[in-house]
Amino acid sequence: MYISKSMSIKSIVEKYPETIPVFANIGFKGLDNPAVLQKLEEQGITLEKAMMIKKEDVDAFIPMLQHAIASVEREDEGVKEASLMGLLPCPVRIPLLEGFEKYLADNKDIKVKYELKAAYSGLGWIKDEVIDKNDIDKLADMFISAGFDLFFDKDLMGKFKEQGIFKDMTGIEKYNTDFDNENIHLKDPHGDYSMIGVVPAIFIVNKAALNGREVPRSWEDLLKPEFAKSVSLPIADFDLFNSILIHIYKLYGFEGVKSLGHSLLSNLHPAQMVEAKEPVVTIMPYFFSKMVPEKGPKEVIWPKEGAIISPIFMLTKASKAKELDKIIKFMSGKTVGDTLANQGLFPSVHPEVKNPVNGRPMLWVGWDFIYSNDMGELIKKCEETFKEGAGE
Repeated sequence: MYISKSMSIKSIVEKYPETIPVFANIGFKGLDNPAVLQKLEEQGITLEKAMMIKKEDVDAFIPMLQHAIASVEREDEGVKEASLMGLLPCPVRIPLLEGFEKYLADNKDIKVKYELKAAYSGLGWIKDEVIDKNDIDKLADMFISAGFDLFFDKDLMGKFKEQGIFKDMTGIEKYNTDFDNENIHLKDPHGDYSMIGVVPAIFIVNKAALNGREVPRSWEDLLKPEFAKSVSLPIADFDLFNSILIHIYKLYGFEGVKSLGHSLLSNLHPAQMVEAKEPVVTIMPYFFSKMVPEKGPKEVIWPKEGAIISPIFMLTKASKAKELDKIIKFMSGKTVGDTLANQGLFPSVHPEVKNPVNGRPMLWVGWDFIYSNDMGELIKKCEETFKEGAGE
């Protein structure tokens, strides 16, 4: 269970009614009355505010609440069901789901409630239900998803990372050499977040629309004035977008981000991009390069600096290590890694998987950069700068 100072009295009592007597002991009466709880909610009474009103030490009171909750949980100790939620890249969702269901059929001792959705379902509900309400219990015991800003913003999932809620329990000591070499070290040095793979961004260049311009072969090339209003980016629903902004900022500063905005022609879904005729360049996940005919005006370009990546994270709650053990082994294992790499062109971090990148470089902003910057604020500034460039 997870209790924080910023949780409302209503949310605590509704989730853990066994705490009502604990509140009553310090003079908070009537919490079994929904009308009283609603009034407290409307007044914005959090646990911290309630303790200030009663002149109680909130840090000493939280363990008392946790003890009451744990007493009830011990009565239910026989039921040990884990929960898994995944937002998976569309191309690999079905094969991963089928593989997981077969694994469960072969391991009937695993008790898990799971839902593996397509990535386009979005992460908005996490911000509404988990982050804004400061209720980590509403997040599954294991959560798999891409999403750059969500996991690094200290006001979003980053705050739970800092509290030690998550732990990398994959047992993988060294990632695949594609992600552990002199140019890149993808594994979280703090041991909080685990990853199963990445989504790389590449270019598709329509050579028929170049009109005398050289084929752009680097991110830097896309920032040149001659590619103004010539590049297509799927801003609205593209997991890579924030990662691209941050990497361009690290490489070329805010001027680079502004220039990228200036290059923007349109905002399309990756599946639409292959059919689009107007853009000279489209930036999209590597998977969609499969849809480009070998003979034709379009050429797949792996950027010279490297394909910018957005990791596919696997968050596992440290408190659920026992229940998740076998599920973690499967999701971080070679079978899933092969599916990601071979069916989705999403390179796997598993050390035994042969990734479809053939040694080509991948760009990762780096953990030192992440830990030394306020990522939430930086992403906002990059978005503003990008929009400024796009509007010119």
